[in-house]
Amino acid sequence: MSLIPIRVYGEPVLRKVSSPIENINGSLVKFLKDMNETMLAARGLGLAANQIGKTVRAFAIDMNQFDVLDEPRIIINPEVMETGGEIVTGEEGCLSFPGLYQMIERPTKITIKSVNLDGKEYYFDAQGLVARVILHEIDHLDGVLFIDKLSSAQRNLIKSKLKRIKDGERV
Repeated sequence: MSLIPIRVYGEPVLRKVSSPIENINGSLVKFLKDMNETMLAARGLGLAANQIGKTVRAFAIDMNQFDVLDEPRIIINPEVMETGGEIVTGEEGCLSFPGLYQMIERPTKITIKSVNLDGKEYYFDAQGLVARVILHEIDHLDGVLFIDKLSSAQRNLIKSKLKRIKDGERV
């Protein structure tokens, strides 16, 4: 396994919409496992493929952070099938925005359809922080950043922090 540099705010790949994965082959599996290792080394809860430079519809999520008996997962071609529960505001950070945390609204429950590394389709229900992380990563796959969920007034308040991140600093 090898670690891949995480792209930070300002890099164009973060704004690109990811393409569905049609063929799960050896080189793709290696990339996805490297993505997972990169997420774990960075101590992130999730990491989307475009955050490490490849615009394919896949992300890793460290399920071990939510349940010690669970393991990190690689989720391929996720589709949100249903959202529910309340819309709540919670703190989010992002490995592509080192040191920046913002309060973001998200639903508390989701159901996604996805494919695993064996190419088998499955459904996954999530709630709370797991649902938040999954929605954050799916946003990445659609070229949407968590700062896009802020009002223009909120974005203006963090403008100097965004500039520092773009310039390679941690805020």
